[in-house]
Amino acid sequence: MHSSDSAALDLPLPLRNFAGTRRILLMVLAASIMFPVAFLLGYGYYDYQRRMSDANDIADRITRVADEHASKVLDLNRQMSMRVVDLLGNSDDARIRANQKPIHERLSEIGESFAHVAGIAVFGSTGDMLASNRFYPVPAVSVATREDFLAGQAMRPEPYFSLPLIGKVAKSDVFTTSVGRSASDGHFLGLVSIALKRDYFASFYSDLSNGDPGVTVGLYRRDGGILVREPPAPARISHARNSEFTSAMRSNELFGRVRVHSSVDGVERILAFRRVSDYPLYVASGFPTAVIFANWWRHFALIMAITAVPCIAVWLLVLFSLRQLRAQQSAWERWQAEVAMRLSAEASSRQLRRMGALGNLVANVAHDFNNLLMVVSANMELARRKNFNGLEREVLAVERATTGAEALARRLLSVARKQPLKQEPIDFTTWLPAVAGLIETAVGEKIQVKVQVSPDMWWVRADTTELEFAIINIAVNARDAMPHGGRFAIRCQNVRVTADNVLADGEYALLAFTDSGEGMNEVTARRAFEPLFTTKLSGAGTGLGLAQVLAACEQAGGTARLDSVPGRGTTVRLYLPRWHSARPMPPDAAETGNAGPAHGMPAEAQSPGSILLVEDNEEVAAGVAAVLATFGCDVRHELTADKAFDVLNEGGRFDLVLSDIQMPGRLNGIDLAEKVRGTWPAQRIVLMTGYADEFERARHTGVTILAKPFNINELRELVQG
Repeated sequence: MHSSDSAALDLPLPLRNFAGTRRILLMVLAASIMFPVAFLLGYGYYDYQRRMSDANDIADRITRVADEHASKVLDLNRQMSMRVVDLLGNSDDARIRANQKPIHERLSEIGESFAHVAGIAVFGSTGDMLASNRFYPVPAVSVATREDFLAGQAMRPEPYFSLPLIGKVAKSDVFTTSVGRSASDGHFLGLVSIALKRDYFASFYSDLSNGDPGVTVGLYRRDGGILVREPPAPARISHARNSEFTSAMRSNELFGRVRVHSSVDGVERILAFRRVSDYPLYVASGFPTAVIFANWWRHFALIMAITAVPCIAVWLLVLFSLRQLRAQQSAWERWQAEVAMRLSAEASSRQLRRMGALGNLVANVAHDFNNLLMVVSANMELARRKNFNGLEREVLAVERATTGAEALARRLLSVARKQPLKQEPIDFTTWLPAVAGLIETAVGEKIQVKVQVSPDMWWVRADTTELEFAIINIAVNARDAMPHGGRFAIRCQNVRVTADNVLADGEYALLAFTDSGEGMNEVTARRAFEPLFTTKLSGAGTGLGLAQVLAACEQAGGTARLDSVPGRGTTVRLYLPRWHSARPMPPDAAETGNAGPAHGMPAEAQSPGSILLVEDNEEVAAGVAAVLATFGCDVRHELTADKAFDVLNEGGRFDLVLSDIQMPGRLNGIDLAEKVRGTWPAQRIVLMTGYADEFERARHTGVTILAKPFNINELRELVQG
């Protein structure tokens, strides 16, 4: 393309859809509102669930730590109780009183090293204090009516845990673990009581909660009795009642998590609990859901505020753009009038250049066709002079000339992308070696041909005739580049293409054709794929060979590339996309079709094998009708699709309607096919065409497509099918 052409095409057309732009801006405005709202809602939901999950995890961790702490303390208490019980043995009240001093000293040694122990006391069978680690001599104190004494007597030898109480002597805030003593005959000897400091546990629980007043940590009896709670429960409340937590403790569950309204302070909490070893005690920690929500809401409000800032900026920008758009529309309309005259002049100039190029193309085609027609004319004249006797050689010459003319037409249509494609799956591991003979014939005996195909080649889908023709064109060019002989190597392998300006990323079969010929200079290599460009002498070729190669590859979804070094040879690479279907499929030209006789037509059927032929070219129609007649078919010919449809409407019935696509009149072949399929769905109809654009459009009608030129065998199979 010349530089002037590029300049003309680079100039934008004086058209602009302001209404469409305005709609896009309004859509952007709507999206800038909906998307942030959707994002905020999604983020808010996710963040709230995350915070709830974090609260559950923290409650679980605190509960585990509290459980380990309580287990160690109570295990130590059990050991101390057993040591005291072993120390006393079967001693009765009198004997213990008699040995009060050594017992006091021994109890002091046992309990003085433990910060959680408020005191160790020994009570007799009547509830009187007999010995203590804190007092000697012991004061006159009786616990005969106290809950822990009565329960310890009843539960011996299992320990009993009392509710919080104030020590009678030391006035300390404690809860006790009491173990009953029994004689060898089973009668009650008294009680060993260890008082545990509630402040010791409360301080530890406060450290666990990090001083957060919203977090609760507590130690509870199985019946819901509150032994220790941080923050403390109100003085009048001693038990947790009527909640999922108390139900879980009564069910003796080992651990769990519940969401409850506390019976202690009425606050809703997420509560995690665990049973303390094998003791009838539980530790629990909880987070108020209101605190979790308040923290979430403060964070969410901040996120909304941060998100609103760019959103407002976008809204203002869109509103400003809408205002500017109105001003631009007015200026654009004025500019259109000024540009229209220039574009009109440039369009006229481009049209003149196109017509000149078309004239060159027609001149080259006419030259080659005249050569072929001379052969036809000469042989026909010979046949006339011989009074049409002994015409075998002349007829064969006519057929060869006709074949050449057909090949030339196919090349022209292929380069112009108008040749109907018959794509089918190709397995290069078998197909390429099969065409090696044609390649060797094309290059001649002086050139050594080597074909190398990877055994795991991917399948491709292409027009085999076009691809074979392309390979022959490459081989002929290689032959011309090696007049004294040489090597022509063909390599076939799988490649993956990424970041390519022409090919889409993906998997391709690569066919590389390398010759050891003269090569090309940079200018020639750059123009090698241009139609009608040739370096051969006048009359030696059309310059359509490599153009057909590129067209064949692009029609299959790939491309062709050429690398050449003067004096060292040329490599042509064909990239064909991998075909991913699991099994071979028939060619496109034999795709959809209707089989079987027609039903539901408005009149009785004619004789079997009746065909309605719709063709505006009478010579073509006469030839097709003559061939059909040899098959035993009864043929009716109509020149237009309009007349053919009238025949069907008037009651005509045929086993097959065979119609061309391009015809004069109101209806073409595709219109006829659509009307026939809509009115008489069972009627068989086949379309004929010689142009790829019509071929692709006709496929959507759902009928069989016959690509021109077709041979007698194709026509016979169609009629018999």
